[in-house]
Parts: sequence; C-alpha cells; structure tokens
Amino acid sequence: MANHNVSGWRRIIYAFGYSMKGFKACYELEEAFRQEVFVLIVLIPLALWLGESPVERAMLVGSLLLVPVVELLNSAIEANVDRVGLERNELSARAKDIASAAVFMSISFAATIWGLILIPRWL
Repeated sequence: MANHNVSGWRRIIYAFGYSMKGFKACYELEEAFRQEVFVLIVLIPLALWLGESPVERAMLVGSLLLVPVVELLNSAIEANVDRVGLERNELSARAKDIASAAVFMSISFAATIWGLILIPRWL
C-alpha cells in the first residue's frame, strides 16, 4: 500500500519498489507477459541492428515496448475483475475481452511498424 506520509526522494524510491513488485507479480503469474519478455530479449537487439536511423530504431523498439505495457494493464484489469468474483458475469467478461483486444491491437501495431519499416527494403 502507498504510504501517503512519504514525500520527496523516499516517495520515488517507494514508488520504484511498488513498480518492481508489479513487474515481478506479472512475470510470475502471467505466462503471456513472460512470453512477451522473451520475445523482447530477441527483438530489441534486432531492432537496434535493423533500424537504419535513430527514428527507425525508436519506432521499432518503441512499438515492441508498447506490448508489455498494455499486457501489464490487461493483467491489472483481469486481477481486479477476478477479485470481485470468479462467477460468470457479462460485464466482467466484457472488461477482460476489451483488455485482451487492447493487447491484440498493441501487437498488431508493432507488427505494422516493423512491416512498414522493413518490408520496403526487400521489395
């Protein structure tokens, strides 16, 4: 829980600690997040190598980094929905499906960026 009496550098340090707890929880509990991390380990160096300009490198890497960001939000939504109750509920299912669609869109965005940058080189 956040400590509302802390300010300045201590607040930043606590916030960093909470963020690391979030990364750890998502990595341990969400297989999709682990898979995305493994893909990032391979594709980020490849993006830095394939990008011909700093802007291309930023687009290639940035599009990849968007995927785990959206996955973290998806996992947070799913955890909150599951906390409310595990019984089938139309609104809960809709929230989870919409969050999943956001992950799909972020992956589609990354694939589009990679395609727009890299395919013209081989055509």
